[in-house]
Amino acid sequence: MTLIEITPEKYDVDLDIRYASSNNFTAAPVYKRAVCFLNEEAAEKLEQAIQLAAAMGFRFRLYDGFRPTEAVQALWDHTPDPLYLSHPSNGSPHSRGAAIDLTLLDTAGQELEMGTEFDAMTDLSHHGALGVSAQAQKNRAILLGIMTAADWDFYRNEWWHYQLFRPRRYPTLSDAASGAEMM
Repeated sequence: MTLIEITPEKYDVDLDIRYASSNNFTAAPVYKRAVCFLNEEAAEKLEQAIQLAAAMGFRFRLYDGFRPTEAVQALWDHTPDPLYLSHPSNGSPHSRGAAIDLTLLDTAGQELEMGTEFDAMTDLSHHGALGVSAQAQKNRAILLGIMTAADWDFYRNEWWHYQLFRPRRYPTLSDAASGAEMM
């Protein structure tokens, strides 16, 4: 399986790869490099979503894409919570290059208010959470509409997570197998 690097220059997105920094729930870098990869189908569907967002005056900030199996294990070892993380034995849609974590930016490059931070492991992160502001609910609905129109599936517990339908048709990849050199 080929992984495509998603760069700001080619895809007109902003990258904030959280697992390459300490700005994530582990409070430590998990990746050595701040890069984003997707499998070929996911990269094509991201391009569709980017076009739909642009037509509405939005851009995307990407937090994560392909996540090597070593990173899936490291995150699980830190916080073994099946509501927000895939058990390593199941294989994550991220380790298949079939998932993307993202948010919307306005025309000034500012993140839209979504009610929680990325990777907030709380009920407020769920789609349809009523404990967030009406503006955050609206912004989440816009993101959901764009992504589903571009043929992405969503994960109900995380407003930022979208994945391909039937991601298990793709193999899970380690860092070595992917050639991504992230770990």
